[in-house]
Amino acid sequence: MSVQHPYLLVVGALIATAVAVGYWWLQRQRAQALATAGLATTNRDRLRRHLPPVLFLAALTLLLLSVARPQADLPVARAAGTVILAFDVSNSMAAKDVAPSRLAAAQAAAVEFAEAQPDSVSIGVVAFDEGALTTQQPSDDRAATVAAIKRLQINGGTSIGQAILAALTVIAGKPAALPQDGQPAADLGYWGNATIVLLSDGEDTGGPDAVAAAQLAATAGVHIETVGVGTVDGATVEVDGFQVATSLDEELLTEVATTTTGSYHRAENAEALHDVYDSLDLRLTTKVKPVELTGAAALTAVLLLTIGGVLMTTWFGRIL
Repeated sequence: MSVQHPYLLVVGALIATAVAVGYWWLQRQRAQALATAGLATTNRDRLRRHLPPVLFLAALTLLLLSVARPQADLPVARAAGTVILAFDVSNSMAAKDVAPSRLAAAQAAAVEFAEAQPDSVSIGVVAFDEGALTTQQPSDDRAATVAAIKRLQINGGTSIGQAILAALTVIAGKPAALPQDGQPAADLGYWGNATIVLLSDGEDTGGPDAVAAAQLAATAGVHIETVGVGTVDGATVEVDGFQVATSLDEELLTEVATTTTGSYHRAENAEALHDVYDSLDLRLTTKVKPVELTGAAALTAVLLLTIGGVLMTTWFGRIL
């Protein structure tokens, strides 16, 4: 523990010591007077006589300590780490079963989510269709994150596996790829404070294997929260002049999330999307930081003064 004003601590210690010595001297004089008069005191009388003043002295010491602004280095829980928002920008995300469209609704909710996060959370943005592109590196610059989210545009098919690998590459700072020809997967390290939030309608139209990519994420300590954007009944979208039916496929999104001990969330409308973001399980970490103890010391002193006052009033009918 340390204090912000050490000289006040010295002054406080001198005052408290002076008061304690003064009280001891008065009680010594009183004891001598009683002994001269041939009067004896019981242990109970001594307890009643000394306990309230001792409480008052302790309270005074704490109040003087609080003036010096004490602080201690304590572990404080906080939301921290890295969050990658991975957006499906495939043609099916243009469907309007979630107004004004699946992608637009996901963008609007993501903007509010990003703006609500503390600076201790770095947010990155990945857009994916058949491939995946990092449009914003993890950062605490919320304006840049919001701009990256708003720039997203519809294009192409869907590769959820590629989205996960791209997000892992950003998190680990090294290429993430699935093992080939029996070779082990690359060691990405352990990233227990990282979360991928994958927003998609779940219609996976290309490789690599999404579940295998999720297993790679799990090995790296990254958990994935999947958000199903759309409705089970679905809608139609126009692709190259053709009407294509599209609906929410929850099975793959659920499997991807549970593989990494994450959760699947259904968002069939804009309101549900906002609720999803409020319930996302972001990682909590602890960071040792100086915490001021002035309030705690003062509150304890007031409590001791109150107890001492009650005892004196109860035992002696007044505060001596």
